[in-house]
Amino acid sequence: MQKGDNKNESSRERFRRLATLRTNGVLKRLKVLGNCSNRHAYEYDEEDIDKIFSEIERKVKESKAKFHFPKKREFKL
Repeated sequence: MQKGDNKNESSRERFRRLATLRTNGVLKRLKVLGNCSNRHAYEYDEEDIDKIFSEIERKVKESKAKFHFPKKREFKL
């Protein structure tokens, strides 16, 4: 789809299209990360694994929170 081809696309349709593409991209990259688990090709320890997945989990929580909580609004009196 080229720029301008989606003029008639609703915000719901745009969300579904982009969320699907982006989710599939994340899942693909997680699969690729999983390839690093091959102990015959790579050397790592539990601390490395914990660091990787702690950061991934932190980002997942952060991203999910954006869907559930309104954005911070500018203070006004």
